[in-house]
Amino acid sequence: MSQLAARALVRLSPTSPDENVRAFLQGLVTQDVVLGALPAYSALLTPQGKVMFDFLIWADGEDLLLDCVANQADALVRRLSIYRLRRAITIARDPALAVHWSLEPVAGAMPDPRLAALGYRWLATPDDAPVDDTYLAHRLSLGVPEGADLADTLWLECNAAELNGVSFTKGCYVGQENTARMNWRQKVNRRLIVVPLALSREERRKSTYETYAVDHLRVEDITAPPAWLALD
Repeated sequence: MSQLAARALVRLSPTSPDENVRAFLQGLVTQDVVLGALPAYSALLTPQGKVMFDFLIWADGEDLLLDCVANQADALVRRLSIYRLRRAITIARDPALAVHWSLEPVAGAMPDPRLAALGYRWLATPDDAPVDDTYLAHRLSLGVPEGADLADTLWLECNAAELNGVSFTKGCYVGQENTARMNWRQKVNRRLIVVPLALSREERRKSTYETYAVDHLRVEDITAPPAWLALD
């Protein structure tokens, strides 16, 4: 009745009382997981500041859970494991929990940290009635890209600042230098924009859906940005 079957959860757990999962992730991802509120929208970038994975980060006691696209979960586990080195942290998919979504408030659910209009999410055991199609249609109608839409794109060009996906006050993380420089110079020349498929420019297209596409456009070529995206 509410599960997003196209999402999965990756759990990071300390295996020693001296280990701190938040401190580990703090040096890797774009959001502040030490001082910031959770759940939060964030990403793991390349050193050049391009998106490898985007996800929502949830707290579960001393553990952290990454709410990510299901078909990217195993690759995300492998990438985080590279950074783990000898730290006492387990990183693995958690099949006992699933991501759930509702457009209306639900007891125990949290507003989507990207945009309130996206609805409410919560973590619970899986059910057998996924609502992915409804969620996808709603997300695209609001002009919000995610997952594969963002692949190999500079994080600020994914509208990360407008969707609360980056902290400019935390310390260093992978890809921080280029991201901070773009913000300081106020120089984001391109944006990912959800457009009707009939208006999409094939040479700028990142993803295609039934009636929408996600295009990577120069700012001066964007004629109808979503209401939440102010372009100067």
